[in-house]
Amino acid sequence: MSWIDYGFIVAMMALLVWGVMKSRAHMQGVSDFLAAGRTAGRYTICVSQGIAMLGAITIVAHFEMYYNSGFPMQWWELAMAVVILFVTVSGWVVYRFRQTRALTMAQFFEMRYSKRFRIFAGVIAFLSGIVNYGIYPAVSARFFIYFCGLPPSFDLLGVEVSTFVSLMILLLGTALFFVFVGGQIAVIFTDFIQGIFVSVVFVVIVVFFLVKFDYNTIFDTLMSRPADSSYLNPFKTGGAEHFDVGFVVIGAIGFIYNMLSWQGTQGYNASASSAHEARMAQILSNWRLLPQTMFYLFVAICAYMVMNSPEYASAAETVRTTLAAEPNSAVQSQLTVPVVLSMLLPVGLMGAIAAVMLGAFITTNDTYLHSWGSILVQDVILPLRKKPLSPRQHILVLRLSILFVAVFAFFFSFFFHQTEHILLFFAITGAIYAGGSGSVIIGGLYWKKGTTAAAWGAMITGSLLSVGGVIAQQYWSGWFGVKFPIDGQVFWLVAILSSVVTYVLVSLLYGRRDFDMDGLLHRSRSAAESVWVRILGGLKSLLGEGKEFSRRDRWICRMTYAWVFGWFIVFVIGTIWDFTGGVSDEAWMKYWYVHVIIRVVASILIVIWFTIGGLADIRKMFFKLRTMTRDHGDDGSVS
Repeated sequence: MSWIDYGFIVAMMALLVWGVMKSRAHMQGVSDFLAAGRTAGRYTICVSQGIAMLGAITIVAHFEMYYNSGFPMQWWELAMAVVILFVTVSGWVVYRFRQTRALTMAQFFEMRYSKRFRIFAGVIAFLSGIVNYGIYPAVSARFFIYFCGLPPSFDLLGVEVSTFVSLMILLLGTALFFVFVGGQIAVIFTDFIQGIFVSVVFVVIVVFFLVKFDYNTIFDTLMSRPADSSYLNPFKTGGAEHFDVGFVVIGAIGFIYNMLSWQGTQGYNASASSAHEARMAQILSNWRLLPQTMFYLFVAICAYMVMNSPEYASAAETVRTTLAAEPNSAVQSQLTVPVVLSMLLPVGLMGAIAAVMLGAFITTNDTYLHSWGSILVQDVILPLRKKPLSPRQHILVLRLSILFVAVFAFFFSFFFHQTEHILLFFAITGAIYAGGSGSVIIGGLYWKKGTTAAAWGAMITGSLLSVGGVIAQQYWSGWFGVKFPIDGQVFWLVAILSSVVTYVLVSLLYGRRDFDMDGLLHRSRSAAESVWVRILGGLKSLLGEGKEFSRRDRWICRMTYAWVFGWFIVFVIGTIWDFTGGVSDEAWMKYWYVHVIIRVVASILIVIWFTIGGLADIRKMFFKLRTMTRDHGDDGSVS
């Protein structure tokens, strides 16, 4: 990398540090540290939470997924987008959770179930989270080592120091600084800055590759795939491993079931200025994902071409030689696309993508450090205390907990031996908590007959099945000489179904009285007059026509419906066409070219739209934080 490339990184870091320092003066209480004083608008939540969930490791994971699946994954996602649309427009889970005014999910569990269950759920969420988060520093450090061409070690005052270890310490230390200084306010503001920058770079790189590579070369390379593992035709992927239509379907089921279950970004769950703004942020996420999805897909396709086309045989051999230095095959799979990228990008774009990955690492890590550290304090330590902490003591304990999470992640990354794809590791470790919590959250928010006993049963069932899966995935081959036959995604589905059945059966068998849902959701009796009134209101909200929707909100919903259903019609026509007469690979290749072009143009417009809306939201957020009166009793406790 040249000095121009490093200049991008320095400029990005300077901008983020400025954002942290600007946020510092506004952090005046516990609710500010945990949820930005509940002042964030829709665009801020959408962009910031999106980049927080992105992360350097997520970019690497999606590179790996699309490199091993090609275009067909995008085809099945067109159908699943309809499911996601209905879930987001309806405000599923998000709207009702914000109505409870809980700062954390486990606080809601105490309000809905019991204090003991809150502590239990907090322990499970914390353990699941830090194990899932444990590989983040390692994957990110390896990316920078291979992408930037750094040596495995360097000399420091006559002592040989590991580059891998040094990078993990540097990256974690930077994320700690961000979250220590301004809490969730700094996290939201700096995540928004990075979210916009990342989207711009993603679009620029996709355009660069569209100009750089001959599409016929890409086509010829993809045509050389085995007949049952096509990277073009989604109906000829029977030989593909892991990343197929089943992976997408299970992901859609999990999206519905686990809405707000994953606590890695739990600070955002309570940060919206209202329940409606939280719902609008979810609706906007249907657009936000477009630039990054195009980036993952097209860059991975180009990398596959480089590694398999005769025209790029020399470059491919260089990549293989570089990867041969890493003995772990799972790690080699993760690093293939990043190493190819490092060879293809010119000066300037190299620095831009390095700055993106650094920013993505910081956004995810400061958010996850904040979340897991907060959960340990808010949902385990505080409920066990008889005497409340002062605001100053409370924030100090939160910072110490966050520091503990960082230390754990460092040692976990250093010692853990990864054996499978990143997304599959995420699925199984995340299910330790999410496998059971979805039933507990949905049942608690929507079913007045759900009981505390059912919550315990569902959470324990999902957790035990998932922990068994983690153990089997890690040690099965050593015990029996073969890889465990069920991957993490399928095991996740097993945990989900078992948890749902347990929650329903226990509630029906041992339920005694209905829970007061109106009190939980702070609704007046007039808001719950009859079943038909609720159904009609729900249908209007589903169409974006409810009383809370302004004219602008309704237009956003209509555009979103038009976009998603337009692509769904393409999906239906293409599916029928292929089943009735068969679509040639040449026709599929032409379709995918048009598909990419349309989405790149849309991505450019989305970046402009979200930048304008987000800047307006940031200004409103800081104004509210300057002028609002704090309630220091709003610390996540239940009285």
